[in-house]
Amino acid sequence: GMTRVSVGALDALTDGAGTAVEVGDERIAVFRIGDSVYALADRCSHAEASLAEGEVFDTEVECPRHGAGFDMTTGAPLALPATKPVATYPVEVVDGEVILTIREASDE
Repeated sequence: GMTRVSVGALDALTDGAGTAVEVGDERIAVFRIGDSVYALADRCSHAEASLAEGEVFDTEVECPRHGAGFDMTTGAPLALPATKPVATYPVEVVDGEVILTIREASDE
C-alpha cells in the first residue's frame, strides 16, 4: 500500500536546501526549490552520507562526502563516484502542506 504523510508546511522548508525528515524507519531528504518540493532517500547510493546536507544546484544535489551528484527529479546519478540511483518519493504540496507518498515494503 501507499502511505501519505505530511512533513509540515512548505514555508517551514528553506528554499534551495535540503531537510532530513524521518518517516517510520525511512530517512528522507526533502528539497524545496521555489514552490516545488522533491524527496529522495536520504542516503547517497555510493556511501552512507546524508543528501539533505548536500549542496543544491537547481534540481541537482551534490553529496557532501564525495561530490556525487543526483537529479532530484528522478534520483538518477549525475556525477561519479555514484553509479546507482537513489529512491525518490512522490511529493505534493496541498494547501501549503508538503505531503509525501511512501510505499509500504511489507504488503504481503
